[in-house]
Parts: sequence; C-alpha cells; structure tokens
Amino acid sequence: MNKQLKPEHPIVLIDDEEAILLAVDTTLRMAGFDHIMTCSDSREAMALIQKHHASVILLDLIMPHINGQDLLVKIVSEFPDIPVIIATVAVEPKTVVECMKQGAFDYLVKPVEAERLRTTVVNALHFSALQQENLALKQSMLSEEAVAPDAFSEIKTRSRKMFSIFKYLELISKTSQAVLITGETGVGKELIARAVHTLSGLSGPFVSVNVAGLDDNIFSDTLFGHVKGAFTGADSNRQGLIEEAASGTLLLDEIGDLSPSSQVKLLRLLQESEYRPIGMDKTKTASARIVASTNEHLDILRNSGKFRKDLLFRLQVHHIHIPPLRKRLEDIPLLLAHFLSLAAEELNKKMPTYPKELVPLLQTFPYPGNIRELKSMVFDALSRHTKGVMTLRTFQEYIEAQQRPEADRNPSGETVGIIFPDQLPTIEETTQALVEEALIRAGGNQSLAARLLGISQQAVSKRLQKVK
Repeated sequence: MNKQLKPEHPIVLIDDEEAILLAVDTTLRMAGFDHIMTCSDSREAMALIQKHHASVILLDLIMPHINGQDLLVKIVSEFPDIPVIIATVAVEPKTVVECMKQGAFDYLVKPVEAERLRTTVVNALHFSALQQENLALKQSMLSEEAVAPDAFSEIKTRSRKMFSIFKYLELISKTSQAVLITGETGVGKELIARAVHTLSGLSGPFVSVNVAGLDDNIFSDTLFGHVKGAFTGADSNRQGLIEEAASGTLLLDEIGDLSPSSQVKLLRLLQESEYRPIGMDKTKTASARIVASTNEHLDILRNSGKFRKDLLFRLQVHHIHIPPLRKRLEDIPLLLAHFLSLAAEELNKKMPTYPKELVPLLQTFPYPGNIRELKSMVFDALSRHTKGVMTLRTFQEYIEAQQRPEADRNPSGETVGIIFPDQLPTIEETTQALVEEALIRAGGNQSLAARLLGISQQAVSKRLQKVK
C-alpha cells in the first residue's frame, strides 16, 4: 500500500531564494508534513498550481519577474479555495492590509519562527478542509444516494435519519478534523466511528480505547506511551495508542468521563498535533485522526464546568448525533431478522420463523438500551426456543418486567406521567383515546393492543364496535 502523503495536496512554497525554500521545506518536514513543492521562479507558479493544485500556498512578496502581490491577485482569482500565506521581510502595515483585502489568509515575517510557521500552516489546512467540506455539502444536495454504501454494511437500517447521517459522513470523511459522535448507550457509536475510518481511506489502523475511569497518569501512558526508565516499572519503551494509530483513526470512547487534567493534554494534542511520551524531552507529531464518542450531554457538562469549552469546540468540528431506536422503529424488522440470523448461527440452531404480532409488539417498547438491548432480547428468546414458530412469551415477559412500576422510568430517569388538558376529559373519552393509541402502537393488531392495555381482546373489540 502506498504511503499516504500529508496533506493530500501539496504545500506550495514560492520564493526566489533557494536557501529560504530549503529552510522552510526542512522546517515543515520536521513538523510532520511530507507533501511539499517549491517554486523559485514566480513565472512558473501558476502552471505548477494548475497541475498539482495545492492545500496551502506560502508566497514571498518581493520577487523578480512577478511580485508576490500581483501573483496573489491571480491565485485568489483562479483558485479561491486555496489559502495563501504571504511572507515579508518587515511588517509593512499598509501592504499587509492590502494583501489581506485581496484575499490572503495570513502573513509571516521573515525570518520565520518554526512554531509560528507550523501553527499558521496547520490553521490554513483546517480552513482549507472546511472550505472543501462546504463545497461538498452544496454539491451533495443534488444527490440522494450514498456514494460508498459498503462502508455502512454493518449498520442495519432503513431509517431516513440514518441515511442522512451516512451522507454527512461521506462528506466529512476526507478531512482531518476531529469528529464527535453522541447518542444513548447501545445506539452503535463505534460502528459509526468505524464507518468514518473506512470512508476516510486512511492507510493506518482503526484503534479504540475507553477513557472512562482512566486517571491522568494512565491516560497519558495509554495515549502517549513512555520511554524506558520514565518511572518505576518502566523497563522498556512503550508505544502509545497515538503512535499505534498513526495515519489512521483513534476512537476515544466515553470522552465525557475524561478528567480535567487529561482534558488539557487532549486539547494540546488537537491544537498542535503534537504529544510527548512520558519521560521523553522531544515532542512527536501525531498523524492519527481523533474521533470521540459519548452518551453524556457535553453541553451540560460544559455549563457545569466539568468539561472544557475549548476542548468541546475542538472535538465537535463535525458532530454526529445518532437517534435512539425508539425514534426509528422502522428498523425493528430489519434488526430482528439480522439478530435472529446471528443468534441462530452462534447457538447452532435453525433460523426460526416468528409470529406476525412480534414486530408490532417490539415496536411498543422504548428500548433504554437501544439496539444492544434488542439484540439481547432476541438472543435470549432464541436460546429458549425449541421448535416450531417462536412464541411471543419471552419477549412479553421481558417487556412487562421492564414496564412494572419500579422500572417505569423514561431514558432520562424521570417518572413517566400523563399530562391532562385544562378541561378534564370524561372517562369515556379517556378510555377511547387509550384504545386508539394502543391500536396505533400495535399496528392495528387487536390482540397486541389488548396486551398493552392489560385487558382482553374481546374488551377491545367491544369498545371498537361501540364506537361504530
């Protein structure tokens, strides 16, 4: 497999002094960039950009033949999506202001400090990535089909909400920005993270770690690694997960539980793309894309001071929220068939048939554990199944147990209640409304509606005849 260049399109350096080109090229390569092109003749610059495009352009202002300011105007006119960083020997406010008005992204003063150069180029790359994403978003409005459906083959859905997420993932997959995936427990956050990695085309591996409960020292050692002798027991060098996921994707699961001190270290990693293994004086450049996931409400944690605002800003450049299963009940039949197939294979049983009432029954349950809970229900039911058509009994017993008063809580932990209008309905009106709602939830099946209401099927039928 060919080594992936960083960035995908070259950083183009335009300067008439070969020594400066060499110095800047060397500094950028030491900072972890390996896709750089140089141009010492301003007359050849436009042809070079036309042929190879560019992710960022560093442009000297004072050059023979075509000066930098004139060249800036041409570049901005023909390639408005490429950020241009101008370089000047001395800060001349009037010239700098004119260049910024003409479309320059930023400016540097020669001789350029290494850290200032690296930071400016990183910022320009981030800007370029967002520009490309915005363009892709506009173009995507013309298409309804997924570009790479194979990347989502592990996610069983027919939900339009999920298909919209797939399209968004396709659009952001090629950028290097962090991705934040939120959703309740069991909705499939890791599957979405793996899809992001697959779509990205990154040459490195997908690496996942649960950061919940890691204290600051263990977090640093896990992510950044250590050198021999860094602390008692460090008998050899240890590679951290950042290095293990080089040129790939690192998923930080349960990011909402990260300690304040560890949040600071993660923030620096995201800002600078640098880290330092424990006991090492020299910093290393990170090339792994960061994806974070949580079932926590990070906005609430931020407002309470438990999660850093600047870290949240860095993490949610791209934010995907996965809807709970109760918000996409159309997926129940597909998931049921999928889990029955998996369970049959694992339990070495024949794939069973199930009664038509099963799907409407399953669609009445709120699934606080989401897809993971449905999978457990199916595996448990099939493990008890012996022959013939599957019975509803196992599913009914589970649902009824979860809906008893002591467990009668919604996913947010608040007691479920009925909200009445100012003018109370009559008993007759209330009873009729309950029957109608039960029938809707049961998909028109009277037997299932009766079970939901705790009455006989005959009572439901009698109520419906009375209305007629």
